[in-house]
Formats: sequence, structure tokens, C-alpha cells
Amino acid sequence: QVQLVESGGGLVQPGGSLKLSCVVSGFTFSSYTMSWYRQAPGKERALVASISGAGGSTNYAASVKGRFTISRENGKKTVYLQMSSLKPEDTAVYYCKAVIDGRRYPVYWGQGTQVTVSS
Repeated sequence: QVQLVESGGGLVQPGGSLKLSCVVSGFTFSSYTMSWYRQAPGKERALVASISGAGGSTNYAASVKGRFTISRENGKKTVYLQMSSLKPEDTAVYYCKAVIDGRRYPVYWGQGTQVTVSS
């Protein structure tokens, strides 16, 4: 019943831009903190950015700060990740995550979308 569906990944040259989207259903979206994580082959899944339910608080991994922006549009039940000045080390599968504000569980994950920054 709860679903998170990512889209917007693809192949881009270094220095380029992509915008990822995550559309959710099955819960009260505005009550949930939303996050983006990424995982490269052979590496651990790592936090990229997060945003609180009302959109008033955000945080970013040091490696993406100043290049990536997380945002949400609660009326469309969608969270976005705008990625600019992309580097080869940004190549990974990007995942959307949801957890209710102020709680540790339950946690919901999307299936991921591939981002490849080539050469």
C-alpha cells in the first residue's frame, strides 16, 4: 500500500545537471521527513540530503553541499533532488526514504534510480 517511486536518473557528462523525483502514496506525506540516499557498487548506502515534513529544515552531506538541493511539494506528494556540477564520484543508485517526523520507524524505501556521470 505504501509506495515510493523514483525517476529522473540517467547518463550525464561531468559538470552537467539532473533533477530526480520521488512520488509517494499510501500515507500522510506532510507528516514525514524525506531523504535521498545513494549507493555505488561495493559501497555502503549513504545519506545525501534530507528535508522535514513542512520543508522548514534541510541538511546535506558535505560532499554535495552547494551542488545539490532537496525540496518538496506536499500538494503533489513529491520530493525532488536537483543535482548540479555533477562529478564522476556522484555515480550511484539514488534511493528515496520516508520516516514520520520525530520517529525512528517504520521506514519506507523506493526501488532506486541510476545516475551515471561519465568520464
